[in-house]
Amino acid sequence: MALNSDPPRAAASRDGHSPPPDTSSSLWWRWALVIGVPAALSAVFVWCGGWFSSRLTAPRIVDAFEATTSAHPGFRRNHAKGICVTGHFDSNGAGLVASRASVFEPGRYTVVGRLSFPGSDPAQDDRHGMVRSFALRIALPHGEEWRLAMNSAPIFAVRTPQALFEQLKASARDPKTGRPDPAKMDAFVAQHPEVQAFHRWVDAHPPSSRYGNARYYGISAFKTVDVQGAAHFVRWDVVPDSPYRPVDDAAQRDPDFLEHELVTQLANGPLRWHLMLNVALPGDPTDDSTRQWVDTPQRERIDAGTLVVDRAQTQIDGPCRDLTFDPTVLPDGIAPSSDPLLAARSSTYRVSSERRLQEEASARQGGS
Repeated sequence: MALNSDPPRAAASRDGHSPPPDTSSSLWWRWALVIGVPAALSAVFVWCGGWFSSRLTAPRIVDAFEATTSAHPGFRRNHAKGICVTGHFDSNGAGLVASRASVFEPGRYTVVGRLSFPGSDPAQDDRHGMVRSFALRIALPHGEEWRLAMNSAPIFAVRTPQALFEQLKASARDPKTGRPDPAKMDAFVAQHPEVQAFHRWVDAHPPSSRYGNARYYGISAFKTVDVQGAAHFVRWDVVPDSPYRPVDDAAQRDPDFLEHELVTQLANGPLRWHLMLNVALPGDPTDDSTRQWVDTPQRERIDAGTLVVDRAQTQIDGPCRDLTFDPTVLPDGIAPSSDPLLAARSSTYRVSSERRLQEEASARQGGS
């Protein structure tokens, strides 16, 4: 059972109405939200096998993440609310300039994916989603596959697993208030000025009105080897054919507007994104997910093909239910960079999966 799988039970019930927005939030609470989002985004990118000291382990990371919210046994530890999608990737062959990976050979490859937003409450209102997320598994010849985990923000707030752990601790709920302690959050921000970049980006880029008109970024750099044996570093993103439009107040009255809009769009035809490969220039950071690469005409930007989504299914029993979208699952020709958040993955997935298995086993025993 994967960390990102959904439980064999229905999502929490709703009354169909969103509560009125909280207009009394103080500055520290805004910081709690802004910092909490990348914490949720990054929490599943933590791997402790051989990287951390004996003090920082995968179970401690999972414990810290779970302390930021109430318990939702059997649901994903992050991105608890989402929807499965299926479709295909039409590769045009242009990506072979950067990588010999089979996914860039001309052809059509089956895709299973999931659209979601960060958070551990499967019943939370969509209006709380400050960032959209798109995860994919592309099935390839000879048993290979490519798994991508992308967000609508091009950077993370923290660079290292240790910083992530501190971020999660600062985001932990106070048992008395049910909210983070503002003093802890202030101290974390003071110690980690790099989070300011994410804060500025979120301020300048309102969430998209739909899943289907958002641009999604792979964020971390990856090392590729082309057909001539030459090595490169790339970052990728997928650019929608549908023009971006920011979310409006009217749409947010529906607590599930993202899913409803997606289903409506697909009823009128498939959604498409172009998979773009951005090739590193000298001096570009390849080990720091808090820093964007400069947008410049000198950068080689390759349109490698079209991602097509033509169907959506519920996460309860859809094809994405048991998938773990681990971005270090890669075909030959693509490899992780030295970005510590990429190197920090598998052990936490394993711990979280074990906990999910235990939760589901306990639920079955309780119902027998």
